[in-house]
Amino acid sequence: MPLPDGVQPGPAQLAWLGDAVWELHQRRRFVFEPGSTAQLHRRTVALVRAEAQSTALAQLEPDLLPEELELVRKGRNAAGRGPKRSDPGVYGRASGFETMVGWLYLNNPARLEQLLSRLERCCSPDPG
Repeated sequence: MPLPDGVQPGPAQLAWLGDAVWELHQRRRFVFEPGSTAQLHRRTVALVRAEAQSTALAQLEPDLLPEELELVRKGRNAAGRGPKRSDPGVYGRASGFETMVGWLYLNNPARLEQLLSRLERCCSPDPG
């Protein structure tokens, strides 16, 4: 779906979208795996929580382009502190990751797929 001319969502909206894209990506990875939907849900939740997103960003960071790193920075800065029980640094990095994913989903899906494929090769999910 093309974006209206000159319209670009802000970091919070991109993070919101990126979170959904990341979760759908993880669900797609598990859809053909054996297990109950409850088990598949637990496995997915483990990979979409802030700690896992922060780890995914750390895996990708060395290969990110300057404009992708700028999206991460903007998302991290817009994140705020996050939930009381979360580490603000981890939450900020996760929000930066989500912002980048949301932007790539809208603007450069081929690059997004490239990065997600890289994560699948390096970071396999827990079997539990």
